[in-house]
Amino acid sequence: MNEIIRAMEERRSIRRFKPDMPPRETLEQIIEAGLYAPSAKGKQSTITVAVTDRAMRNRLSRTNCRIGGWQEDFDPFFGAPVILIVLADKSWANRVYDGSLVMGNMLLAAHSLHLGSIWIHRARETFELPEYQQWLRELGVEGEWEGIGHCAVGYMDCALPEAAARREGRVFWAD
Repeated sequence: MNEIIRAMEERRSIRRFKPDMPPRETLEQIIEAGLYAPSAKGKQSTITVAVTDRAMRNRLSRTNCRIGGWQEDFDPFFGAPVILIVLADKSWANRVYDGSLVMGNMLLAAHSLHLGSIWIHRARETFELPEYQQWLRELGVEGEWEGIGHCAVGYMDCALPEAAARREGRVFWAD
């Protein structure tokens, strides 16, 4: 079977990570895969912020937890040491589609590099907050950005989950 199709069929959302930091070179490969995602009109309207700083990662986790309405001690990133945040130009009509393709590429790339990953929502709500808009400016990010998703990445601290059976009746042919 083709290795890309195999990765698509085998990749699963991971909800238990080891604290060990993956090598920067590996993270760069995952980010690069995101940069090669298709984009409407070739606009490439997304950016990725790679968070490897533990304090910032924990701050993002607390904010995500608060937005999600969970108990204070819950980690919505499931212990993943790396958070790759995909943001898209707010003025671009196809921002959510383009950002979703970036997220998909990064999830598949992480799997192909033997890392676990999971898409965590609430990036939109997080980056509507003034303190995170300020943080982006401090990083040198200019413009208005909408949070598309958090790609939590790290070494799995569990077995790769089995795939759920695919539901029937989801394909229609117009021959």
